[in-house]
Amino acid sequence: MSDHGSSLKAIFYAFFANLGIALAKLAAALYTHSGSMLAEAIHSFADCGNQVLLYIGLKQAQKPADAKHPLGYGRITYFWSFVVALLLFSMGGLFSINEGWHKLHTHEPLNKAWVALLVLGVSVFLEFGSLVGCLREIKKLRGERSLAYWLRNTRNAELVVVLGEDVAALFGLVLAFVFVALAAVTGNGVFDAIGSIVIGVVLVCVSIFVGVRIKGLIVGRSAEEDLQEALAAEIAADPDIEELFRAITLQMGPQVMLAIKVRMRAGISLDAAIERINALEVRIKAKFPEVAWCFVEPDVAD
Repeated sequence: MSDHGSSLKAIFYAFFANLGIALAKLAAALYTHSGSMLAEAIHSFADCGNQVLLYIGLKQAQKPADAKHPLGYGRITYFWSFVVALLLFSMGGLFSINEGWHKLHTHEPLNKAWVALLVLGVSVFLEFGSLVGCLREIKKLRGERSLAYWLRNTRNAELVVVLGEDVAALFGLVLAFVFVALAAVTGNGVFDAIGSIVIGVVLVCVSIFVGVRIKGLIVGRSAEEDLQEALAAEIAADPDIEELFRAITLQMGPQVMLAIKVRMRAGISLDAAIERINALEVRIKAKFPEVAWCFVEPDVAD
């Protein structure tokens, strides 16, 4: 499915960018003794692990339905996305804040800060590339809708997580560059420590935003409004259906379950009603491939 392919591409963009960035940051952090740089290195390594978890979630979601999970494993992606949000909060945000707090009390000077600044500059370029790749995949799904609208309404947990990580990483890199530069110019290591704390606060805020967005999907959420409206229009166009009483959709990872109750045309026989319902289910699944399950409860007019 297009959602699945877009998510995989965004995950790969982020993983390879973060891996290269993490190794460069770690080397620079050890060489310069920069707390901001070490916080950024841990953040990038955590992001690499997060991409692996998201990839595992996507692969597990492809497992076929079985007796214990009759609607498949699609929602497992929400679980792994929530785990990633927790890791971003703890390993990224809280660690960075703790590292900055420690540096505030040690006042360890930076060693050749230009090395850290060079690595941060290159990292900004690589992270920006990852963000552009993620936004490109999101564009394929959101179409002409605004990014803000897509963020509020999308059911694609993986892309929300990757976008949040990319934005947090890019913002964190810019902050790290500014505070390391201030520490280098003034010779005061306190700026580097403050930078680590600020980066940690940014990561905590992003992780809370991502966690809140994923929570609704874990609890259970309907399909996107555009799909619901299109399904209702398709059902209303059937000449043998007089009224749609109710339609329930439930997002199951990349797939959707649809359950509807309809009033059939007056005078239609039971056999004809069954035939028309089966034809409607086939037509819906063909036109809307994301609808994996379709249940129709018929009613007959008096």
